[in-house]
Amino acid sequence: MATEHGAGHGASPTDYILHHLTHYKVGEGFWTWHVDTLLMSALLAAVVGFFFWRAARKATSGVPSKYVGFFELVLDFVDGQVADIYHGDRRFLVALGLSLFTWVIAMNTMDLLPLDLPGGIAGLFGAEYWRVLPTADLNGTLAMAIVVLVLILVFSLRAKGLAGYAHEWVAVPFGIWLAPANLVLNLVELLSKPVSLAMRLFGNMFAGELLFMLIALLGFTVVGADLGSALGMVGQVLMGSVWAVFHILIVVLQAYIFMVLPIVYIAMSEEHH
Repeated sequence: MATEHGAGHGASPTDYILHHLTHYKVGEGFWTWHVDTLLMSALLAAVVGFFFWRAARKATSGVPSKYVGFFELVLDFVDGQVADIYHGDRRFLVALGLSLFTWVIAMNTMDLLPLDLPGGIAGLFGAEYWRVLPTADLNGTLAMAIVVLVLILVFSLRAKGLAGYAHEWVAVPFGIWLAPANLVLNLVELLSKPVSLAMRLFGNMFAGELLFMLIALLGFTVVGADLGSALGMVGQVLMGSVWAVFHILIVVLQAYIFMVLPIVYIAMSEEHH
């Protein structure tokens, strides 16, 4: 049920939503830092890393435990996906895919927490605002996409060399005589990859987060013991539960897409034209 944490007891539905869409920030202008996004991303990365470290420590040559078996299953799944896309030495890309897949799932899963719980806990430490879902912050998804962009450039240069890669920029696809058009087209193609990667994850998770907020607004009708309040409470619980179950599919699907597309882009970057 929706509560009034940070928005005041007389808050309107608009105030409630705006409050939950506001980041805990420091700095101004271009140098504004979203502290909640940074801390939640780092914390969840550490949690995921700890679970994998613990699984590695428990691994033995015999029959694995259920805990170790689960992580081996995840690793085999990622390795299989990478093997289908990339046919070279895939050790680094398996590590990259595994990191992206599990980390994005961990971040996306924060959307399934009770809406007011993270803000309530943050309020105990003096934070007026706190957004718990890093992937609903475009700054966070763009930062990850920029890392993917850097990897695309690194793999391209490693496979083709500086001269070969530069030649592709000016000669492909229309030939050397249309170098300006080739440069513009290749630049658009290169930048569209991280932008679409970031926007897809951000858009889906932001929409899911907003829908949870709209469902929570049914709690604003719970003001007494009449029939309308009872229906509002039942509607909030029922709709929230149904959307949470469906949202689990979105959480995993978006993590899978964010894992696969960087591998595809890197594989494409090594192809010679």
